[in-house]
Amino acid sequence: MARTSLTSTLPNVEAFCRTYETGSFTRAARALSVTPQAVSRSVARLEGTLGITFFRRTTRSCSPTDAAHRYYAVCTQALGLLSNAERDIASGKKAPQGHVRISVPTTFGHHRLLPWLGGFRERYPEIRVDVNVSNQNVDFVREGFDMAVRMGTLNDASLAVRKLGSFRFGVFASPSYLARHGAPKVPKDLERHTCITFLMPRTGRALPWSFNPAPRSFVPVESYRCSDDVLGVVTLARAGVGLTQIYDFLVEKDVASGALVEVLAPFRGGSRPFSLVYPRGVVMSRAARALADFVVERARSSPP
Repeated sequence: MARTSLTSTLPNVEAFCRTYETGSFTRAARALSVTPQAVSRSVARLEGTLGITFFRRTTRSCSPTDAAHRYYAVCTQALGLLSNAERDIASGKKAPQGHVRISVPTTFGHHRLLPWLGGFRERYPEIRVDVNVSNQNVDFVREGFDMAVRMGTLNDASLAVRKLGSFRFGVFASPSYLARHGAPKVPKDLERHTCITFLMPRTGRALPWSFNPAPRSFVPVESYRCSDDVLGVVTLARAGVGLTQIYDFLVEKDVASGALVEVLAPFRGGSRPFSLVYPRGVVMSRAARALADFVVERARSSPP
């Protein structure tokens, strides 16, 4: 009896998921190679069975309700586990395989995660990884991501957090800039220098600079500002525009080559944490767990 119920329900669940993802019965039908009427009937049957309205329907739109958001999160997890189980059984292999989606900021992406993925590919050749390199926080459910790397202290109870490490930062400038303007000796000297700051995506405000022992944090008044991609401040500093405070791991090659020089080293401001996060309570696929463990392993073995 349970098997018959599940067999009859799965097509309705799939129709619901495609409608949720595409925002349209017509687009969902195209993805499933059926008619829009068939998709609409499947979703209606599922709503009738559960006694829940999943979509607010008008002649031009199909918007999900709060119940749809919650149900979609459960459905994608269940369908993903079924798909992984089918692949494992069909292949007869013990090695993890499947598809994983991860979002990562440009800083950690270009200078940590992306260079590591060659090693991950060698270890897990059956796993396909989609990487979103962006400084915008993703919606795990709506956008279908398994995990993400985020910076700073996290207080979101809905996320499981695995710390990747705290990364140190300093103030850097090009030799050409320092030859023209001299090097600051104490943080207060920055008032007469050109400083390059980064605008945080969530607030649009400049990321404060931090120094020890005091002042602990401040934003330079006169500055060049760079938004969206923090790597832009490194390019501007390398070009001789001014000074910038940035993570050591982003400029280690520039410092080694002499393209950038650290200043104010005695007043270094400390470090900021990076973490791997994913929805709490979600059962991850073997492929997703393999990638998560690999990223944590590599982060902890890399210099801060």
